[in-house]
Amino acid sequence: MALANPDFDTYRLTDEHTMLRAAVRQLTEDKIAPYAAEVDEDARFPQEAHDTLVQAGFHAVHIPEQYGGAGADAVATAIVIEEVARVCASSSLIPAVNKLGTMPLLLSASEELKKQVLPPVAAGEAMFSYALSEREAGSDAASMRTRAVQDGDHWVLNGTKCWITNAGVSTYYTVMAVTDPAAGPNGISAFVVHKDDPGFSVGPKERKLGIKGSPTCEIYFEDCTIPADRIVGEPGTGFKTALATLDHTRLTIGAQALGIAQGAIDASIAYVKQRQQFGRAIAEFQGVQFMLADMAMRTEAARQLIYSAAARAERGEPGLTFTSAAAKCFASDTAMSVTTDAVQLFGGYGYTRDFPVERMMRDAKITQIYEGTNQINRMVMARQLLS
Repeated sequence: MALANPDFDTYRLTDEHTMLRAAVRQLTEDKIAPYAAEVDEDARFPQEAHDTLVQAGFHAVHIPEQYGGAGADAVATAIVIEEVARVCASSSLIPAVNKLGTMPLLLSASEELKKQVLPPVAAGEAMFSYALSEREAGSDAASMRTRAVQDGDHWVLNGTKCWITNAGVSTYYTVMAVTDPAAGPNGISAFVVHKDDPGFSVGPKERKLGIKGSPTCEIYFEDCTIPADRIVGEPGTGFKTALATLDHTRLTIGAQALGIAQGAIDASIAYVKQRQQFGRAIAEFQGVQFMLADMAMRTEAARQLIYSAAARAERGEPGLTFTSAAAKCFASDTAMSVTTDAVQLFGGYGYTRDFPVERMMRDAKITQIYEGTNQINRMVMARQLLS
């Protein structure tokens, strides 16, 4: 006797989420995938992807409706990033970094500042980047040296930030700077800098292993002067805002990693079905089947962890710090493992740029490094367990 209840919705995405995935997948297959190899080869910004995502409204779906955005929930945002990353990891950093740059404002900014800078992002007229790291303050972000001093109705910033994703193409930058050197982490404040502010400049692009279509640069502040109302929250709250931001945005990097892994699986399945050796398709060999099974199993586990963490973020539940770190860590380790196996399944062809899996393998590596290295994320998890 069959015991089935098709109306049981626990652990199932809504119809809206499923339709969203289908829409984004169709769009990325048609309009973004054809340019992915060229974007990587030429290390150029994926303008086609940007224009496509803006036209469809998928470039910053997380922005609330009151600021002109779609008001998508955290799971929907993860699905968008996952599906874009499935065909082009560089392009997926458009919605991912728009969320990273704006999340501090959504968490802590005044209503006036939100109304000033979020609508242009929602409309696709501006992109947002996030500036926390420095050369000597990476994992140890609290030791940053960039300074901000109040001068009447302005703040004046001096210093350098590095590893800034989409630097040079973004209009706005959320910048963490020291406002009270004696207060340690409680002396760090957050600011919004516009690309046209006097004293702001962008350095040359880093020469990277992967995600070559997304420019990564240093940014410089030389007596960079901004209006006083562009501080995010109260002075001294910037570092707390930065940590709270990462609780939400580590999920987006997990979603990016998830998409890269899924893209590698899809390419591998198609390849092993048509590749002939010893008179039959290599998909018929058990060794190949076991590799595919493990790749898909780990990727599906990562997907459930990402979606569960995103749902927890959306509900505002406690425990997000552990869950988001775990989701990002597991998904990125999975992406690296899966893409490495994908290259192996393609054999010699996998080592060439004629097929996408070598690009996916190179792109996957950064997901283990940015938004907190996986070693730091394991420390974050352990501290949560032991606290």
